[in-house]
Amino acid sequence: MRGLQLSLNKGQKLRLERAFEQLDSLSSKANSDASVTVADDISVDYEDAILKGHGTAEMDGRVVATLCGVVERVNKLVYVRTLRARYKPEVGDIIVGRVIEVAPKRWRLEINFSQDAVLMLSSMNLPDGIQRRRTAVDELNMRSIFEENDVICAEVRGFQHDGCLHLQARSQKYGKLKRGQLLTISPYLVKKRKQHFHYLDQYGIDLILGCNGFVWVGEHVEVKDDMAEDLSNKSEQQNVKSWNTMGDEEVEETYTPLETRQNICRTANAIRVLSTLGFMITVEVIMEVVNLSVSLNLDVHEMLGAEFYVTVAEKEAERRSMPTKKR
Repeated sequence: MRGLQLSLNKGQKLRLERAFEQLDSLSSKANSDASVTVADDISVDYEDAILKGHGTAEMDGRVVATLCGVVERVNKLVYVRTLRARYKPEVGDIIVGRVIEVAPKRWRLEINFSQDAVLMLSSMNLPDGIQRRRTAVDELNMRSIFEENDVICAEVRGFQHDGCLHLQARSQKYGKLKRGQLLTISPYLVKKRKQHFHYLDQYGIDLILGCNGFVWVGEHVEVKDDMAEDLSNKSEQQNVKSWNTMGDEEVEETYTPLETRQNICRTANAIRVLSTLGFMITVEVIMEVVNLSVSLNLDVHEMLGAEFYVTVAEKEAERRSMPTKKR
């Protein structure tokens, strides 16, 4: 059953198999033309000048798949997207990473990619918020911004000629992430959307779905819009704030309330359950699983029990079959 390693009894195993069979039948009906395996024919309109992309080849006048996955079409381009592939960065991707090295004028981050990413000192906002040239003093005080093992949210800026991945964090919504949990899931489970930052106001927590498979669940932090701030106030604050005052501000931080910590753990466990079952991770599905655990009066640790895994799989099969029943 999809390589699941859960201690299930006979009844739970039968229920889980039945739920997966129902999900497989629903997905095969919906994606009968889209899902392909190696050497399967890909239906194309030969009258149009199509472009054969990744995972396709021409054989005896036919376009066949060279990979297992889903057929994607962008205008005249036809390619196969593998389901369980490693993360492939694209410009504009929202990623979550961990600092592994503080180098001259840059930080090196681990982002679940074949290579480490680089965040340049010039590619992020300084703590005083003013736009200016970076000086030697800024370089000496880099550790007061980010240090090793800090979790950071950033955006993919581009690639260098040597294949090095460069990031940028020029917005208030990017930067260091604190008071939360970092989860690692398969990147293919995170679908790229317009919005990867989510505020779950019902539970008072922030959720960041990184395209690289790193997911952050933490206490809500108010983000100020750069354009909305008054420039005159910025110049006044610059004279007051300095690199040395950052450490004093961090000491005065308050503790995260117990209820917020429980909500963070509950949401994180919901993501773990969905990831183990191989379901796509979206904020809507996560909220459904969290609300399901609350309605069943389950404690946070009970969400990782075998019975809850089976219940989530059954609810997902029921949810996907609802539109077909209405028809």
